[in-house]
Amino acid sequence: MAGGVSGGLAGVAAQEAGAQDVVRAQMQVVQWITDQGLQGATQSDLIEGYCDVLLVLGVPLRRVHATHRALHPVYGGIGLTWYRGEGIAQEHYQHAQNAPERWRDSPLYAMLASAEKELRVDLRGAAFHSPHPMLHDLRAAGVTDYFATGLLFEQGQLGVPLDPHNTPEGMLISWCSDSPQGFLDRDIALLRGTLPALGLALKSISTRQSGRDLLQVYLGQDAGDRVLRGEIQRGSLQELNAVVAYFDLGGFTELTERTPGPQLIEMLNAYFGVVVDLVHAHGGNVLKFMGDGALVMFDMPTRTASARAALDMAVVLTGALDRLNRDRRARGLPVTSHTLAIHAGDILYGNIGAENRLDFTVIGPAVNLTARLSGMHTALGQEVIVSQSVQRAAAPVDHDLVSLGRYMLRGVSKPLELFTIYHGTEGSRAF
Repeated sequence: MAGGVSGGLAGVAAQEAGAQDVVRAQMQVVQWITDQGLQGATQSDLIEGYCDVLLVLGVPLRRVHATHRALHPVYGGIGLTWYRGEGIAQEHYQHAQNAPERWRDSPLYAMLASAEKELRVDLRGAAFHSPHPMLHDLRAAGVTDYFATGLLFEQGQLGVPLDPHNTPEGMLISWCSDSPQGFLDRDIALLRGTLPALGLALKSISTRQSGRDLLQVYLGQDAGDRVLRGEIQRGSLQELNAVVAYFDLGGFTELTERTPGPQLIEMLNAYFGVVVDLVHAHGGNVLKFMGDGALVMFDMPTRTASARAALDMAVVLTGALDRLNRDRRARGLPVTSHTLAIHAGDILYGNIGAENRLDFTVIGPAVNLTARLSGMHTALGQEVIVSQSVQRAAAPVDHDLVSLGRYMLRGVSKPLELFTIYHGTEGSRAF
């Protein structure tokens, strides 16, 4: 009898010691996660470091996968996958009308669809079979135990029916072990106990990244970064000596009258997609779209660098839009011409508007003069018009700038010489 009592007490003591060990380990992991969140770690660094800490604490991890929804116009989710000894890889999941087969076949999809809070699968048995091909692949790679769960970052809870095709804001995570025993109870307790801290840190990081992405998408790369850095007060303006360009589509008013709305929007997106890619590729910033036009700025360390970048972009852009038009004609889609006016000068760049509605934009004489140049394309018969300030700043330049003559422009006290770019590789044309 005494021996039984003694043995029972020893068992209780061992359980308490084990529980205390888990608590201490949990506190270490949570502290590490908190520090990383406060220091602004990236999502990849957070997940990779979290896995490394768990390995040090004896959790037999082989693979960890975390995914969460993203607020982005191109992709709707981000996945982070870590393998022991291989590091971490990040993947972006593009928006799609229909869920990809890979997602529909995944254990995480099944967990959400079945309203389960957790999913645990033992992969060790010889008779193992699963409807999820991924689990068979993991088993073939030596994985013995699969454990998955998730967190919601908004009101609601796991364990109630969720739409796997339109998941709420939150994260899903799975851990894999290749230990012969799989995960021990201690390991599962540690994973569960540290998940809220991991989710909170990941939410903080992803929220900031979403803010950065959306600001860059809607304001432009440079303006978005400036706003995120704190340039948010009305009237906070910076004086720059930069190159400004107006891009405009030709005959757009007529096109709107004879082109169905969806087709018109598709056409705008096609042309603007080319413009934005090439402006960014040459170091410029698209500040805003104005109907069928776009305002562009090049703000390099020197005016010479800005002028040369703008001219390089103009040459490449014309060739790219010519190719786009040939492709659209071949597919029976509407096409249009374009114009580009480029000028260099002093501008004011920053926040303008009301206290509760601001616009991060550019104003100043250089912007006004660029707009006046954009009104001279028809009279001069040229797609591209370059002011003498750009021509002088870019010199010497590889492109053949041909003078169009000197003109008196409204609001300008002296005559201004204008240029276009002679392009001799596609039919020896000026544009």
